[in-house]
Amino acid sequence: MLPTSKLRSNTVPDPLPAPNADATAITEKRGILQRIAELLHPSPDSVPDLIEQLAQAQEKGLIEADARNMLEGVLRIGDMTAGDVMVAAPKIDLLNIDDSIEVLLEQVIETAHSRFPVFEGERENIIGILMAKDLIKRIRSPELNLKTLLRPAVFVPETKRLNQLLREFKANRNHLAVVIDEFGQLAGLVTIEDVLEQIVGEIEDEFDEDDEGGDIYGLSENTWRIDGDTAIDRINEAFDVDIPNDEFDTIGGLVSHDMGHVPKRGESYVGYGLRFEVMHAKGGAVRWFKVTPLPKADAEKAGAGASADARA
Repeated sequence: MLPTSKLRSNTVPDPLPAPNADATAITEKRGILQRIAELLHPSPDSVPDLIEQLAQAQEKGLIEADARNMLEGVLRIGDMTAGDVMVAAPKIDLLNIDDSIEVLLEQVIETAHSRFPVFEGERENIIGILMAKDLIKRIRSPELNLKTLLRPAVFVPETKRLNQLLREFKANRNHLAVVIDEFGQLAGLVTIEDVLEQIVGEIEDEFDEDDEGGDIYGLSENTWRIDGDTAIDRINEAFDVDIPNDEFDTIGGLVSHDMGHVPKRGESYVGYGLRFEVMHAKGGAVRWFKVTPLPKADAEKAGAGASADARA
């Protein structure tokens, strides 16, 4: 048996593994190809660049049009604020806490909203949010103080980013927020639907009933709610008027033409013996009018012509 010293002296250490020439070449080649690809198709440096690449992806069939629109919406709401999508203060449907239950119910029925900001004294003094369904509790228990049914109002500045507002809506399970200006005054109202529509497009709501021919619903005495798509012939028959239908088929189209623009909520139009007040406008069209027949004297005074105003 050889001595241990001999074994040590005769043992040659294993050499370090030689670099893998093939792997190095592949890495260098990949780096060159990546640089060339970036020169030919540079990464987006801004939101408009990214939106342009989404358009190219759709053209290549990589994404559908709906997916592209939603992705663009997600990108854009980061630059949008509550002030961009809110309903302006003069057009908000508010409830007065001091009104009788009969008056409150009539307003809830006419506007058909599910939630209402409630004020006390002045419109600027929002004290809470009332769910329309909670009015039933007040009807069943007349002694119940309406203030106990109010839910806390959420206030946000006009400059609130929509992406931040959407996160807060989701986290706090709120559906609407009262928007205030830089002076702390009431500026408007924004709902979760207003925000989501910037991403997914128009959302059907309680006003959007599936009735292509339009319809007419009675509200309070001598007042009706009319779908903007209601045929003019049906209006003539229901109200015994003579609105021309040679150019337009629907009442919404005729009113928009006569006013010179698509009216917004709160604007009104008088003509053909009727007063039309816009209750709801969406997607570039009037969805609902509140219609009141004029007394004969006023109708004759107005004549066949029409007038319009933009009162809130």
